[in-house]
Amino acid sequence: MTGYTVKFGLGALALACAFGAAAQAPQKFTVQMKWVPQAQFAGYYVAAAKGYYKAEGLDVTIKPGGPDVSPVQVLAGNQADAIVNWMPDALAAREAGVPLVNIAQIFNRSGLMLTCKKASGVAKPADFKGKTLGVWFGGNEYPFYNWMAKLGVKPDTDIKVLKQGFNVDPLLQNQAACISTMIYNEYWQVVDAGVKESDLVTFFYEDQGVASLEDGLYVLEGKLKDKAFADRAAKFLRATMKGWNDAVKNPGEAAKIVVAADPSGSATLKVQQRQMENVAKLITTAGTAKLGYLEPAAYERTVKVLLAAGSSPVIKKDPGAAAYTHAIWEAASKK
Repeated sequence: MTGYTVKFGLGALALACAFGAAAQAPQKFTVQMKWVPQAQFAGYYVAAAKGYYKAEGLDVTIKPGGPDVSPVQVLAGNQADAIVNWMPDALAAREAGVPLVNIAQIFNRSGLMLTCKKASGVAKPADFKGKTLGVWFGGNEYPFYNWMAKLGVKPDTDIKVLKQGFNVDPLLQNQAACISTMIYNEYWQVVDAGVKESDLVTFFYEDQGVASLEDGLYVLEGKLKDKAFADRAAKFLRATMKGWNDAVKNPGEAAKIVVAADPSGSATLKVQQRQMENVAKLITTAGTAKLGYLEPAAYERTVKVLLAAGSSPVIKKDPGAAAYTHAIWEAASKK
């Protein structure tokens, strides 16, 4: 009996160890970025580098984006658990049949603006008439068309709309009076190319009353019904918010982490630190209990902008509160 008892005890111990190891195995979670590794996404890279995801029991994969990557398609194809996306694209996708739901809103201010050369004769919005304006498409054109509608300016009649690539060449080569830029990226590319800031005039969409929400976290609606998924998402968000708080507080450290995370080697410390300093201006809730919280009023403003985008509204009907949830944010904020 003694031998049997010993054998049984060892077997039970091995089984218990196996179960314990399985129980403590990191839970996988994949997030798809909207663009290539840069400080725009610093919070995620900082959370990974400083072990915040690991501390939550997560094994997180951060997938970089690019010009040929559609975060919505990646999510719809179950190649990611969450994506970073702008709300116009997310709501348009939802209306088209991909049930995206916002679980957190990291950027609470818009960084999108038109940057113009003063030499082109543009000093105020009324000066746009007769000019060529560079506009990003792929979802980024929606607030622009809403703005033009508010101004009473008819695209292709009063102005020429240039479908702009993700570069600043049209302004540098005088092909357009104004181009689309982000305060943390393309605007500084213009300056780095030798154009003095004093020779530029900028129009923030935020200041024009047509800003839509940008970098937020989205998941598929159906997955939220799975308690295990919701729990992983809350852990991911909790760690991510820690990463963003650190990134805003210490842009130099964040820049180093982003540069180290760029496999192409194209990211430079100077550019990424400057980008992080400007990204921080768009996250005014950093360091507060409101970080990541989607303000219903800001959501509703974005919906109104998208519904009123001239003759081609982004969405045809208000998706209502079903397009976002505070449940994951509330769960992430409890601990």
